[in-house]
Amino acid sequence: MIEIFLKIVPFFLLIGTGYGAARSGLFRGEAVAHLTKFVFYFALSAMLFNFASTLPFEQIFNPELALAYLYATGIVYVLVTIVALRRGTGFAEAAVEAQCGVIGNVGFLGLPMLVILLGPMAAGPVMMMLAVDLIVFGSLIVAIIVASREGRLRLSVFASVAMGLVKNPMIMSIAVGLLWSYLALPIPGAGQEFLDLLGGAATPCALFAIGASLADKSAERFSVALWLSSAKLILHPLAVAIFAILVFQLPGPIVAVMIASAAMPVAGNIFIIAQHYGVAPMRVSSAILVSTVISIVTLSLAIGLVS
Repeated sequence: MIEIFLKIVPFFLLIGTGYGAARSGLFRGEAVAHLTKFVFYFALSAMLFNFASTLPFEQIFNPELALAYLYATGIVYVLVTIVALRRGTGFAEAAVEAQCGVIGNVGFLGLPMLVILLGPMAAGPVMMMLAVDLIVFGSLIVAIIVASREGRLRLSVFASVAMGLVKNPMIMSIAVGLLWSYLALPIPGAGQEFLDLLGGAATPCALFAIGASLADKSAERFSVALWLSSAKLILHPLAVAIFAILVFQLPGPIVAVMIASAAMPVAGNIFIIAQHYGVAPMRVSSAILVSTVISIVTLSLAIGLVS
């Protein structure tokens, strides 16, 4: 377990470096936004396409994996929603809290970390889970917030959500890469070197950006943040383990990647959604900060157990 912890430490040291740079004023808010855009639109997209286009199609497109993850995530999502509603929150706030309880930092943190720690075979399952997060739950939170505000769900909302998915570079990178892999198309030597160079920047830049974005986060409503962090770091990977092992009986290596991926801390893009719609952004901020700090220990335990 100590060996796994020591392997994870460099990732969090990079996050800490970004945090320190932002807190000291060397890397201010606008710079963080630009670095995040670079990772999101270019470096991470190149990494995703690189993996999706070179891995065997069946290693990425795994319907049973997607269903196991969807059912497990859905159960925790409903549980967190019920707890929020019983506490007296509205449906929009409950949806935001539920999102915090199940959506982890799989793209910026999970993919680069697990590929290094568990091997290249981790890329396929991680991308399948990332696709479920973005397509299903990324659309669900927008639909619930809009419906709770307007009292109904207009068709224009579905059109807007669909357009958002089409414009999402992570979704498009995986989709185009899958098509490339399915057709068994070759990548020219210069093109492969370009993807390797650009995708290689994803890991350090993404981790630095995560840390820098945490610099303006605060831990208000600590009890709620601790509950949401517990749901994300403990209940979510536990539910994924139950469905992957007992219900769908998936192969051991895939189960290991699924559990480790589900143990990632709360995703930063939830804060962007919460801030955009003005729904509990500080609550999300707290959950991101608290879960990231706690995950230094819980993630080490999760990866140590599955590996």
